[in-house]
Parts: sequence; structure tokens; C-alpha cells
Amino acid sequence: MEISTLQIIAIFLFSCIAGMGSVLDEFQTHRPLIACTVIGLILGDLKTGIILGGTLELIALGWMNVGAAQSPDSALASIISAILVIVGQQSIATGIAIALPVAAGRPGADCVCPYHHRSVPARGG
Repeated sequence: MEISTLQIIAIFLFSCIAGMGSVLDEFQTHRPLIACTVIGLILGDLKTGIILGGTLELIALGWMNVGAAQSPDSALASIISAILVIVGQQSIATGIAIALPVAAGRPGADCVCPYHHRSVPARGG
């Protein structure tokens, strides 16, 4: 399966919305069921998107940010695994095998570059 330019733009826009949703927690667009379903709709395989999203949602039900602890990034994992499963015509098990390390590795990226959010000096008196 080949991805068109319009699909790439739609995936990019939804990924931005889902990424903001994981921070704002307003519309729950970052949840795996929503993210995989929308990616499946964009790529033309809604059934696979719903099945993968539902499976990842069951895994991600217990993930939440508590205090300073960061939960695995379910939005990033859902979007990447849905794209690779649908475009590559892989199984749902492959999508789960892709999603778990991606989700678990995202919070660790802050350990590699802990000062990326301090690039803009704070205004103070």
C-alpha cells in the first residue's frame, strides 16, 4: 500500500492534535482507541485501526501521569504502530510488538536530553 501526500498531511495534522491531547487531556484524542481508529480511517482500513486501537487501549488503561512520573506515550505508540501495521499489512500482534517499546522508550528520551525545555530563558524580576 502506498500513502498519498494528502494522507501524509492528514496524519501529520492528527498527530499534532493527538500530541497536544496527551498534554491537555481535554478531548482524549491521545487514547489508543481514538488514535488508531482515526489513522485507520485516514489510511482506508478502519477495521484494522479499530482492532489495533482496542487492543492497545486495554494495555494502556493503567497508564497515567502521577506527580512527576511520566507514563508511556500512548499517542506516539498508537500512531506509529497503526501506520506500520496498515501500510505494511502486518498482523495486530506485530502492531503490539511495535507499540510497547515505542511507548516505553518515549519518556526515557527526556533522560537523554533533560534540558530541551529550558532553551528559552525565563522572565523574572
